[in-house]
Amino acid sequence: MIKSREYGPISDANKVYIIIVNFYNWWDTIECLESVLRSDFFNYQIIVVDNNSPNNSLEHLKAWADGKMDIYIPPHRPLKCLTYPPVKKPIPYLCYTKEEAEKGGNSLLESRFSPPLIFIHSGCNRGFAFANNIGIKYALAKGDFDSLILLNNDTVIRRDTISKIINAKLNHGDAAIYGGRIFYYTDPNKLWYDGGNFNEWTGRAIHVNMDKTLNDITTSDSSIKPVNFITFCFVLLPRFILEEVGLLDDSYFMYLEDLDYSYRVWKKGYKLYHLADAVLWHKVGQSSGGDFTPFSQYWGMRSRVKFFNAHLPFLKKISSLCFFILSRPLSWLRFKNLAIVKSQIMGIRDAFILTCGNNFSHF
Repeated sequence: MIKSREYGPISDANKVYIIIVNFYNWWDTIECLESVLRSDFFNYQIIVVDNNSPNNSLEHLKAWADGKMDIYIPPHRPLKCLTYPPVKKPIPYLCYTKEEAEKGGNSLLESRFSPPLIFIHSGCNRGFAFANNIGIKYALAKGDFDSLILLNNDTVIRRDTISKIINAKLNHGDAAIYGGRIFYYTDPNKLWYDGGNFNEWTGRAIHVNMDKTLNDITTSDSSIKPVNFITFCFVLLPRFILEEVGLLDDSYFMYLEDLDYSYRVWKKGYKLYHLADAVLWHKVGQSSGGDFTPFSQYWGMRSRVKFFNAHLPFLKKISSLCFFILSRPLSWLRFKNLAIVKSQIMGIRDAFILTCGNNFSHF
């Protein structure tokens, strides 16, 4: 085992909450936590929100924190150095219900030993945004933080990832949100996200440099650049932004909640920055069972139509919907998977039924 940070009082100055949502795949969450606990930035608390997992995930996570179990990482895995050997256990923690957490937990108990881990049981599964909002409400009720980070549970980070993004925020200010450079976990040299661009006329949000390697691009490894879309696989939200923009829209069960929030930040005149040297690796689709499953595709289509209706001006809404609908047949030919095609059609249908039921604004 290696020794993680010394657990003791945490200063409110520049304190960061790191919110991780777990649903079912507790083994990925443990691997993520092992990497976070090696961070060279020490002024943090981790909030793990279990989204009512049906497999006793929370009990497994507690057993890991108590030092009673660990996960096996194959010797040949290229990213093993980020999470192995395990950090020193036990790791102090407290566990709350959703209701307890949203009231700020037990301040007296927390003040006694400042646990680095807070476990929250959501009590229900209403999606990614809903679970993150539970963690955000806990942090806001505590009122003792500078920023918070949303981090997917199927990621691992570098030792300096958090300190890099915190330093970017200190240099560029609170009136912005910040994202990092994300590689595929299964192909560690291939980029999944290197900044994001959203086009209001087509309704498309793209990942810059997706599926490229660093040898394929010319961007400096230490560059920071403005973007207008950040994936919430990894994002830093200053407290100022949370107070100005609000919580995530938890009417999105899955997907597009990050585009929704990015768009709200952008339209309020605040900045979105991509930091190339804040690096992590993502097991893409792991938490949802895969990006190209019928379940994922249903929610992807449904959320996209919902976003168009909720935010885009009339002409851009028409343009985006036309582009979206007309491009579907080509994508269906590419998929060659009847189950996925049916799921996409059902997602689009249900989104239109929902929006018509809500009087389809601006139409």
